[in-house]
Amino acid sequence: MKEIRVTDVAPVKIGQTENKEAGTGCTVIISEDGMSAGLSVRGGGPASREIQLLDPLMAARQIHGVVLAGGSAFGLGAADGVMKCLEEEGIGFDVGVTKVPLVVQSDLFDLTVGDPFTRPDISMGYEAAKIALTSPNYRDGNYGAGCGATVGKIGGMERCMKTGIGRYAVQLGDLKVGAIIALNAIGDIFDWKSGKQIAGLLSEDGKSLCSTSQFIKDSANPLEKDLVQNTTLGVVITNASFDKASLCKIADMAHDGYARSIRPVHTSLDGDSIYAVSSGNVEADRDLAGILAGEVVSEAIIKAVQSAESAYGFPAARDLFEE
Repeated sequence: MKEIRVTDVAPVKIGQTENKEAGTGCTVIISEDGMSAGLSVRGGGPASREIQLLDPLMAARQIHGVVLAGGSAFGLGAADGVMKCLEEEGIGFDVGVTKVPLVVQSDLFDLTVGDPFTRPDISMGYEAAKIALTSPNYRDGNYGAGCGATVGKIGGMERCMKTGIGRYAVQLGDLKVGAIIALNAIGDIFDWKSGKQIAGLLSEDGKSLCSTSQFIKDSANPLEKDLVQNTTLGVVITNASFDKASLCKIADMAHDGYARSIRPVHTSLDGDSIYAVSSGNVEADRDLAGILAGEVVSEAIIKAVQSAESAYGFPAARDLFEE
């Protein structure tokens, strides 16, 4: 097994835009010829659009775009811009009079980071889609949906850390599996191999890390706070030939990566979601792809921590724990 670039996994194109001043952005993944897709949502507070398309019982066999964005539910309009761009380019499901692009979207909460009244919108979605099609620009860190991402918020924003978006991909034989993760969890982040905490809840003096799980145990009513400010979003990409039912299962298994690396995870205060998309014709075992999906998700989470830069008054691991 070898590490590869996530952009080499399958013929999809990725574009990112962000408003650095406002602390929000979006990441768009496009397949011009369509891609099979599944979804698994484990968190209690997701903000999403058109995800019913991914139910194996629904008629649509393929979609054309996945949008990850900030702005909470306010940012769901970014998909309108993606659809507009794709329609102009003749990409979508042919209905005779036009082509209808099928675009799904999930958003994370970043309203407490920069300007709460500036969110991803139709213009930002259009720009990200146009970039994806003409000059793909994916980067790890404070970009796209990761622009306003933070973790460790159980003690309030004054004790959280800056994270971002991260990617990782591998190849095993002909099978390629990659993941892109916008890391915005309430919990703490761990290196899944060493078990070491690498980000999360800060101590009151801001110089060391504390345990979110212990904070919850020690608090009388920790989850009654107004803390629905989270949600880690992921897209697993593979070059294998899977249908929606198999991709839903792969997305489900990919949550193992969240569970290994984020503690606690899948709480009622998170909206943790993972898409799995397939754009290729490689024959592969579904469970093997799911195992690899969990591993690349964990590695992408580490990248999201390591690549983030301190911003908006929130320290990043690279600055807080410099060796």
